[in-house]
Amino acid sequence: MDVLSAVWQFFQEQVLGMSWLNQLVGQGLQALGLDLASRWGGSLHFFLYDVIKITILLCTLIFLISYVQSYFPPERSRRILGRFHGIWANMLSALLGTVTPFCSCSSIPLFMGFTSAGLPIGVTFSFLISSPMVDLGSLVLLMSVFGAKVAAIYVVVGLVIAVVGGTLLEKLGMERYVEDFVRHAAVLDTGDHAPTCRERLGYAKGQMVATFRKVFPYVLIGVGIGALIHNWLPESWIEGILGDGNPLGVVLATLVGVPMYADIFGTIPIAEALLSKGAQLGTILSFMMAVTTLSLPSLIMLRKAVKPKLLAAFIAVCTVGIIMVGYLFNAIAFMIL
Repeated sequence: MDVLSAVWQFFQEQVLGMSWLNQLVGQGLQALGLDLASRWGGSLHFFLYDVIKITILLCTLIFLISYVQSYFPPERSRRILGRFHGIWANMLSALLGTVTPFCSCSSIPLFMGFTSAGLPIGVTFSFLISSPMVDLGSLVLLMSVFGAKVAAIYVVVGLVIAVVGGTLLEKLGMERYVEDFVRHAAVLDTGDHAPTCRERLGYAKGQMVATFRKVFPYVLIGVGIGALIHNWLPESWIEGILGDGNPLGVVLATLVGVPMYADIFGTIPIAEALLSKGAQLGTILSFMMAVTTLSLPSLIMLRKAVKPKLLAAFIAVCTVGIIMVGYLFNAIAFMIL
């Protein structure tokens, strides 16, 4: 048991957390004459370490996940989902969202394709919620910052929000609020051609490059904000706004997260800095979920596919679910940290 614990700790700290990289960057900055204890030196250390770490994890994870995803093109996914009904279809759709390394905006074309193919509205919304909020990449990155327990709980709770949210939207009879052009769009049948291993590797490489180019600017912004919070904002400010002394911290974090546009890779550095400054865990996770699921650009795109009543219901269901999860995490944080 001790051996397994030591192996896991090594994996957590050196492979996922890349403590060796943290030390290497620090030594390099010290060799250049920077004082890591100063605000500027600490900020630069935080920025370089997190950018390099997230870039390595991002490229590796997107490549691997995209290779897996090559076995589940939209048409095949539609056929698989079409075999299930009720809550099982929602659960499978939410799980399918975990293997799609997309931000909220990138998930909407697939959502439209699934909807036009005749899948129930609840199933397609379960996918739309889970795809940006929960994926295998976020699981690994969350493990590298918060540990395996928090990461696993985040993923499970995200899937629950996706399943419950999609089911609720279907029960409310929201199908009639999908725009006509989406319901009647033609569905492309890709046939049964199975790509070769070389084609899958090429697809994975292409997805990795495209995703990196799209995401990296937000990684830089996110890490920059994290470095600012980590080394420049007084701890008392963060605790006062997002700590346990403010009962509205979860609501505030959720509302602040909605107009932002980033994915999980850009929000984790901010979350890491907020946690180190005394913000509550549930408040931080609510912020992350709001940013990844309810970003303003994605809502604008979604409005093109659904009518205002359905868009409002989607926002309300996700917002209430995220806020409830935030308060729940805050209540049990002492058990999991």
